[in-house]
Amino acid sequence: MSTGPQPDTSQGAAAPGVPAPPPPPMAPGPYPPAPMGHGVPAGHLPGPFPPAPAGHPPQPWPPQPVPMAYALPQYPAPVVPRPPASAGRLRRLLGFNTVLAVLLALLIGLVAWQNVRIGELSAALEGADQRLTELQQKDGDRLKEAENRLGALEKEVGAAFNVEKLAAAVLPSVFRVEAGRSIGTAFAVGPKAADGGTNLFTNFHVVEELYQDGGRTVKITRDGQRFDAKIVGVDKLRDVAQLHTTAKFAGLTVAKTPAKPGQQIIAVGAPLGLTDTVTSGVISAIRETGYEEGPMVQFDAAINPGNSGGPVINGQQQVVGITVAGYLNAEGLGLAIPIGDACKLFTVC
Repeated sequence: MSTGPQPDTSQGAAAPGVPAPPPPPMAPGPYPPAPMGHGVPAGHLPGPFPPAPAGHPPQPWPPQPVPMAYALPQYPAPVVPRPPASAGRLRRLLGFNTVLAVLLALLIGLVAWQNVRIGELSAALEGADQRLTELQQKDGDRLKEAENRLGALEKEVGAAFNVEKLAAAVLPSVFRVEAGRSIGTAFAVGPKAADGGTNLFTNFHVVEELYQDGGRTVKITRDGQRFDAKIVGVDKLRDVAQLHTTAKFAGLTVAKTPAKPGQQIIAVGAPLGLTDTVTSGVISAIRETGYEEGPMVQFDAAINPGNSGGPVINGQQQVVGITVAGYLNAEGLGLAIPIGDACKLFTVC
């Protein structure tokens, strides 16, 4: 048996040829550094190492890793000072004030924009009112001008030929004449007679038979009433006779100027004894040489026997002639004595 050194089995060393057991786990550090010069190679951890095999030079053990998970010293953690509670409230208050200021600025901007728009709309409305006022003024001027024109037209229409108006004005001065067996027409003319009565004109041929027989009184009829009238004078050549009645009637006005072709007229009489008959027409011509030694007024208003002695009236309600005759078997051919000739013969106009 060998008396050489024996392995120390008490330390857990394995026999030669037997794998060495794993080293016991190391307790967690820290580990103090091994003192230099104590036979521990630099970089090796201290501890029991198995002896080198016989006949081999000693070999260094492979370096062992050094655990790096050292526990840190139990130093107190740095304390960060907490801001006071008033500082947080101040920051929140500042944030709220900032939001409020932004909202207030937006509101002020909106109000300012609305004020600008209101100003623009007010200016536009004022301009529209001004234009409306101008238009109303122009319309008022136009309306006034139209009213003036309408008034002028009404005057013209009023002055125009109106048969109804003419008839209403002259009929109260026109009468049916009964002279014996003859029937004709007479009309009041001029101002009142000297005795307050009325002067009248008719045709001589209406009273001729009675006059030739010595009669001087005829009957005139108005609205169903009969009045006596005296034959004051006659002109056989111009076929005119003057009558006078004590009854009071308005006399017709005599035209100052002669009738002219184209003038509108009405003829009033009692054709066939039918009182208050009105026909209308125009002056057709002035016949310088004609019936009974003098000029005659030709007109186209319808006349019949009984119209003789009746007035021919113009648009101004003035007498322009005395109806004297009409052509038989003809239409629109009537003749009248110019009123001026009758007024020359009898000064009653």
